[in-house]
Amino acid sequence: MEERRIGFVGGGSMASALIRGLLHSAMVTPAQIRASDLKEQRLDELRQTYGIDTTDDNEALVRWADVVVIAVKPQIVDRILGAVAAGLKEGDVVISVAAGVPIEAIEARLPERTRVIRSMPNTAAIALAGATAIAPGSHATKDDLEVARALFEAVGRCVVLDESLIDAVTGLSGSGPAYVMLMIEALADGGVKVGLGRDTALLLAAQTVYGAAKLQLETGEHPGRLKDMVTSPGGTAIAGLHTLEAGGLRRTLIDAVEAATNRAGELGEQMAKKLRR
Repeated sequence: MEERRIGFVGGGSMASALIRGLLHSAMVTPAQIRASDLKEQRLDELRQTYGIDTTDDNEALVRWADVVVIAVKPQIVDRILGAVAAGLKEGDVVISVAAGVPIEAIEARLPERTRVIRSMPNTAAIALAGATAIAPGSHATKDDLEVARALFEAVGRCVVLDESLIDAVTGLSGSGPAYVMLMIEALADGGVKVGLGRDTALLLAAQTVYGAAKLQLETGEHPGRLKDMVTSPGGTAIAGLHTLEAGGLRRTLIDAVEAATNRAGELGEQMAKKLRR
């Protein structure tokens, strides 16, 4: 990444998270990053917070960059790709963060043999604890994947998958923060019900989820084994687990991932049809 020039088309929350992560990792300097956006206030915030150059000219940004990150809402990708195509140079890498937009549709709007990588990050990237999957386009190289991996590992964990699995990633980790937030809220409500103050219950619930996830990631142990470490014969944890199993928590979470995956596939098909027109 030392000699790369990274241009973010779109300066929203995900672009800001990625810029923060890159600078925090010290892989690049502010001089190697630029961002574009239509909102002058947003550009001012990015300049003041990160010390980077900004512009409202997408085409000029793309001409300057050799790694172009498309960090806009999927609804405006079609319009944005026109400006990106006009400024691209041979050898540039295009990394899309736009949810639900297939690689084929992006490649169709860009010059022939453009090196495209599709990503599916999640909102935890804002806290530098994201989970991201990336998939290479038909012309992306191994080096391009390494650049994309470095970009997203600056804000968490990253895996490389075939694009056919991106909808599954959307259903699991892309939508997953919403499931976990619901669980944190419910755990805190349980704490309040048994007498804890709201702030205390929420803190304990959030820290418990964070700590359990950190324990699994750092040990690599199967979650079932770590669960068994908490339970003792006739104890409190097994009583609570019995209630969760009786309530169908395991099945409900599996069904949620499946439902979100199916919906991601439907939205992707709609987006692909729109961009083929």
